[in-house]
Amino acid sequence: MKTLMLGNEAAARGLYEAGCGFVSSYPGTPSTEITEFAAKYPEIYAEWAPNEKVAMEAAFGASLAGRRSFCGMKHVGLNVAADPLFTISYTGVNAGMVIAVADDPGMHSSQNEQDSRHYAKAAKLPMLEPADSSEALEFTKLAFELSEHFDTPVLLKMCTRISHSQSVVKTGEREEISVRPYEKNPAKYIMMPGNAKRRHPAVEERTRNIAEWAEHSSVNRIEPGKDYKLGIITSSTSYQYVKEAFGDTYPVLKLGMVWPLPEQKILEFAKTVSLLAVVEELDSFIEDHCRNLGLSLTGKSHFPVTDELSQNQVLRALDGTPPAGTKLDVDIPARPPVMCAGCPHRGLFYTLAKNKITVLGDIGCYTLGAASPLGAMDTTICMGASISGLHGFNKAGGGEGGSVAVIGDSTFMHSGVTGLINAAYNESNSTVIILDNSITGMTGHQQNPTTGFNLKGDPCAKIDLERLCRAAGINRVRVVDPYCLAECEAAVKEELAAAEPSVIISRRPCALLKYVKHPGPIEVDPDKCAGCKACMKIGCPAVSMADGKVKLDNTLCTGCGVCAQLCKFGALGGEKEA
Repeated sequence: MKTLMLGNEAAARGLYEAGCGFVSSYPGTPSTEITEFAAKYPEIYAEWAPNEKVAMEAAFGASLAGRRSFCGMKHVGLNVAADPLFTISYTGVNAGMVIAVADDPGMHSSQNEQDSRHYAKAAKLPMLEPADSSEALEFTKLAFELSEHFDTPVLLKMCTRISHSQSVVKTGEREEISVRPYEKNPAKYIMMPGNAKRRHPAVEERTRNIAEWAEHSSVNRIEPGKDYKLGIITSSTSYQYVKEAFGDTYPVLKLGMVWPLPEQKILEFAKTVSLLAVVEELDSFIEDHCRNLGLSLTGKSHFPVTDELSQNQVLRALDGTPPAGTKLDVDIPARPPVMCAGCPHRGLFYTLAKNKITVLGDIGCYTLGAASPLGAMDTTICMGASISGLHGFNKAGGGEGGSVAVIGDSTFMHSGVTGLINAAYNESNSTVIILDNSITGMTGHQQNPTTGFNLKGDPCAKIDLERLCRAAGINRVRVVDPYCLAECEAAVKEELAAAEPSVIISRRPCALLKYVKHPGPIEVDPDKCAGCKACMKIGCPAVSMADGKVKLDNTLCTGCGVCAQLCKFGALGGEKEA
């Protein structure tokens, strides 16, 4: 059957058709939906893991037990999982194991632009890179075959445009794969130095064998053109840009396996054209490989190493003329991200900004606390860095008594708890604020170990944050309601004054959760409004000014009451400033 599918949905369908039996991932845009779609197939056991390292290790364990397994993550998540990645490259697998990594050129939802192809080369692992949803399905199935044939984990590289765009796929039936028996093999799976030293030559031989396979595989194909004055080597989204810009004008070497690269096929293709060009997003990965083969070509001299490419860029760089009719005649106004109306993080961030607290932040919705008018964030590095960074900041004399770390409940479980243990163990006079909104918010409301529900929505063990923090060695643990500004301010001041590490749990569920009931919009009394704009300091999208008076958007306002606590004149529900 042919149907339209998102790239991530197609990859999940590939897992199903390939007979995958085990999926463990951590949600990270743009990879999240692969696991969410996979969980809809009852034949596949699927779970959210606390972080990507755990997910990869669990997937390896399932492979070891003889079931085809999968783990998915975004590019920065692969950094977290890099430790097991490099070693399971040495051990190889039992049943097939596929690792999806979704890059984010353009940083639509990420803190850096990272080219994951370097991981494939460094870890000596094969990497397939689909260019549309159809290939996402087929390459996922192929990845399992390669994994078992060459005794290796296989990387499947997605990216934002492939993950979140739709194209036609042809679905098939599920192949039921027999469980492979586990056989004890210490020399293969126990990577102490003596064994690892003997495994390394096997890895190098495997890479040579896969490179030979890549020379003849249809995943790397030459598409003929009408004009051989120019030949283009490309892959993934860049392939789509090239085809949209030129059609079949120029011949194209479309690479579906980006590591190891097919050297002879590249050299043969180069002989057929007058000028060779490489079109790829981010780093000059393919280009550098071609240059190492002694080829003269053009590439990053015409294309940036930052951001996404476009059809216009490709055509302008290689043909000199932009395509007609593709330039918009109007400027689209910017729409910067903002915390939602009723967001439970807003009141806490207002309190921190009001008291001029230095805030070491983390990854999640609360990163938006850095935006104006709150401006209540000083750093955002990576998952879990807030607590570890605060410890170092305070130990170095940076701001003890005037600085805090903020971290979400899911992020705390991902990699924050070890930083808290470090703070307790090394007697750091630091205050950590866990922003508990009862869900993994920014990636689309996925469950996590603190919510009491698993990936499929079934009740499960629920981590008690208060008890966990105390077990980590923190004696001062308190819970506040971020909708109550007075309570937040008192807690922050008291814990910063304490001469020991402490934790404040700011607890309110995400305003967008379906089960959350809101009191409804606040009534505005324009006659009482003095136009002081104090209510604008929280940056709520439901609050604006019109003709010098406050105005609330009743379609957005949840009635959280935070703005009302800032009004000294009772224009918003009659509340006075805390």
